[in-house]
Amino acid sequence: MAAIAVPAFALTWWLGCYLVGRDPTRAVLWRAAGALVAYAVAVAAWTVQPGSGLAQVLLCVPALCWAGVAVGLLPPSAPEHRQVNRGWPIAALVFLVLAAALPDVGKLVALAPLAGGIVLLLRYRERVRPASLPTALTAAAILYSLGLIVVLGPIEVGPPALVIAAIGLDLLVMGYLVAVADAVEAGERLLPDLRRSLLAATLAVLLCGGPAALTMLAAPSLDTVAVLQFVLVAMVLSAVGLAGELRAGLDRIAFLTDDRLRLTRGPLYRAAEALPRRRERHQMLALDADEFRRLTRRALEDFGDVGRLLRNPLVELPTVDRRLAARGPGVADQPLVRAAELQAVLSEHVARLKPAGVFGTTEEWRFFNALHYCTVMGLRPYQRGPQPEGLDRDARRAVDWFRRYVPRRSLRRWQAEGAAMVSAQLWRDLVSTDPRWLTGAGAGARRQPVR
Repeated sequence: MAAIAVPAFALTWWLGCYLVGRDPTRAVLWRAAGALVAYAVAVAAWTVQPGSGLAQVLLCVPALCWAGVAVGLLPPSAPEHRQVNRGWPIAALVFLVLAAALPDVGKLVALAPLAGGIVLLLRYRERVRPASLPTALTAAAILYSLGLIVVLGPIEVGPPALVIAAIGLDLLVMGYLVAVADAVEAGERLLPDLRRSLLAATLAVLLCGGPAALTMLAAPSLDTVAVLQFVLVAMVLSAVGLAGELRAGLDRIAFLTDDRLRLTRGPLYRAAEALPRRRERHQMLALDADEFRRLTRRALEDFGDVGRLLRNPLVELPTVDRRLAARGPGVADQPLVRAAELQAVLSEHVARLKPAGVFGTTEEWRFFNALHYCTVMGLRPYQRGPQPEGLDRDARRAVDWFRRYVPRRSLRRWQAEGAAMVSAQLWRDLVSTDPRWLTGAGAGARRQPVR
């Protein structure tokens, strides 16, 4: 069992950490990571105590997490999107309790939320990107369900270890599909970054997982030894999958009193991590108006994060190229300068939304206020505690106005509508100054696959 369990544990644990490390702010990545990590812990529990109730329950947890993934991938325009995403944690907890209480085959009740989530995802498959994602997830979910039925049911098709390993393979495929969906949503490349992390994970499995498996084989009756070996493998693979977050955390601790050094290293590391995830330049022509609008909104949401901006395809806008070319040769090849120039372009287009006259809080000011103060300046009006020092009178008035009179939901809606207005401005400038978009993205060119 150890020869199969250690690689299965290590790879699923690594992929779960990798998904979280891609974007810790995305709930759907956390849900997918939860499924993979739960399976990894189930493998460890089954190795220590084969067929135990704890191991069986843990094998059911991925079904509940993947139900959350399915509803998290629903298009925001779907009427059920908000309700099912809010209700999923409660439903998952209820079915987890049922799975823990029911014996053996009864634990298969955990498959019910997964079936419901997949049905919803297939219902809106025409609006899910990439288009093949719902079908692929459905196939992987069916294979996972069949494996779980074999493990928990009275069916005998071979050693349970092999069936559990097959379940792990299905979950790895599902994790990869979620990574593809995240890359498409962000307009990024996937394979170069994934390949680098997988190579590091493979080396870690060989260097750490091999000795761990041999140790468990040498002491098969010592459960404590097996548990410690799984903990060791988990720590090593966590460092691989969460390398970027770990490095940032170490910098915050090591350079706690050196703000200048910490603030200088941070953007450089984020830029280095962003480079493998950038799209090729020629794929800018594949953007249509809808995707351009979505990427503009994402760029505004990530306005203060250089690494995220550098991964956004809009960093290759012809406007950015022209402005950098005017500075001199070689400037356009500097990633940090390019990201800063995109910030400048976005800031200028946000400024175009400003009505004439002094600061106001009337209806015509709401889009500019929402974007300028809460996006460009990065103010957090609902955050407790003092705001950054050096704010001018208008900024202080804006923060006070948001706190007193603007609900969070209204602010988010104004930011989304303002981002659509900025996108329209950028799109008009793009198609009017670069005729390639009139026959390329402007005509609805086919999207390029994520590479």
